[in-house]
Amino acid sequence: MPTPVRRLAQIAVRAHDVARATAWYRDVLGLPLLFTAGPDLSFLDLAGVRLMITRPSEPRFDHPASILYLDVADLASAHTELRSRGAVFERDPALVARLPHADLWMAFLRDTEDNVLALQSEVARPA
Repeated sequence: MPTPVRRLAQIAVRAHDVARATAWYRDVLGLPLLFTAGPDLSFLDLAGVRLMITRPSEPRFDHPASILYLDVADLASAHTELRSRGAVFERDPALVARLPHADLWMAFLRDTEDNVLALQSEVARPA
């Protein structure tokens, strides 16, 4: 039976300071701001998926978000660009796996709300 799910539409990321987090995702990662809904909600475009920045509505939701793995074409260039915009990396680009068709490289950073993000790039090996 095929799934009725068509695509990932939205991801929620918790923030204690929504304005600060929104500025980071907009200015450091360069995501376009779609709209805000009051002081505690903002929505950005993450390659066609809405990224919702929100204050936790209940204590049980007050925890770091799942790790977002963001695919980039050139990890070294993205790392340099984001550092120039103020991103602080916990782990610089490193080879994490040799896949059958490419090498998988990743780098890890945190947003202003202590959520972990990863940049990843699959680099084709010479034939």
